[in-house]
Amino acid sequence: MTIRAIDTFALSLPFEIYGPRPKFAGLDRSMEILLVRVETDSGIVGWGEAFGFGIWPATRAAIHAMVAPLALGRDETNIAVLMEDLNRKLHIVGRTGPMVYALSGLDIALWDIAGKAAGQPVCALLGGAKHARLPCYASLMRYTDPLLVAENSARVVERGYGAVKLHELGVEQVRAAREAIGPNVGLMMDVNCPWNLSEALKVADAVRPYDLAWFEEPIWPPEDFETLAKVRTHSGLKIAAGENAMSVKNFEQMFTAGAVDIAQPSVTKIGGISAMMAISALAQEHQVVMTPHCPYFGPGLLASVHIAATHKQAPMIEYSFADLGANPLGDAIEVKNGYINVPTGPGLGRDPDPEIIKRYSV
Repeated sequence: MTIRAIDTFALSLPFEIYGPRPKFAGLDRSMEILLVRVETDSGIVGWGEAFGFGIWPATRAAIHAMVAPLALGRDETNIAVLMEDLNRKLHIVGRTGPMVYALSGLDIALWDIAGKAAGQPVCALLGGAKHARLPCYASLMRYTDPLLVAENSARVVERGYGAVKLHELGVEQVRAAREAIGPNVGLMMDVNCPWNLSEALKVADAVRPYDLAWFEEPIWPPEDFETLAKVRTHSGLKIAAGENAMSVKNFEQMFTAGAVDIAQPSVTKIGGISAMMAISALAQEHQVVMTPHCPYFGPGLLASVHIAATHKQAPMIEYSFADLGANPLGDAIEVKNGYINVPTGPGLGRDPDPEIIKRYSV
């Protein structure tokens, strides 16, 4: 078989986060998804997702201007050979950013095709599912107001989640969340790379009484693994990072530096399912827990679930705490009592709803 067509669909979905919407580049955040549709000459259609956020126009341009011309007409059955060739041909225009996001979307779609061609779920092709469902944690937006943090943390627990992740920078917000959820619910703090070593250690010391399950990305720049390792050594907290790592090699460097307890590669940013499986093997070798970064509502979430299902110990799945006004994957990505089911249908297990695509395409 060969690849006959590659297309993209950018969606902007209505959503509610129970607080003011964060701004990015001066604009209110949108719930954006960049879908990648790949069709073979035999008529099999696979769906992928490339990292959306505010960068999706550049990612979409990379797909149509550079990835598609190189991939069309190629044999899609040997994913490893095709992706290696594309990575080598395109490295000159960037080893991260929109080009790698574009390749991530293609790779996910190719695995969806492979599963559909075999009549098996993707997790079966990756070694087999060890779990029928996976625990989820609610990933909250940054609210800043401690009252909103407390209200939404409590709302998360009411919905059955066993853990909450904050994107706050202050101790007051962490205290508010812990008081709202009680001592038996997991609490994580993701600060998105703001500090130097002394600043990070000062905050780590202040939040230690609130029993964090992990302290995420405290160091700027995120690729400074030596300093991140010092935070891990001296803070007494478990350290998580990886959504901003640039390659499989970057993760190897992170692990060799002893920088993290929890690795968080993002399937829509790092090179797709193929790269995620390579990172998973490295994490196991270095005795690091891999918990995917996947606050998505498209095929990237399904791909993350398939990968996580192959792990012996079930990792938690990150789930954006947002109520969608339109859900492109329906009950395939619903969380019930804090768990998400591992899809059992061929490929990723669910194609995006064409009516949702039609109505919410940008």
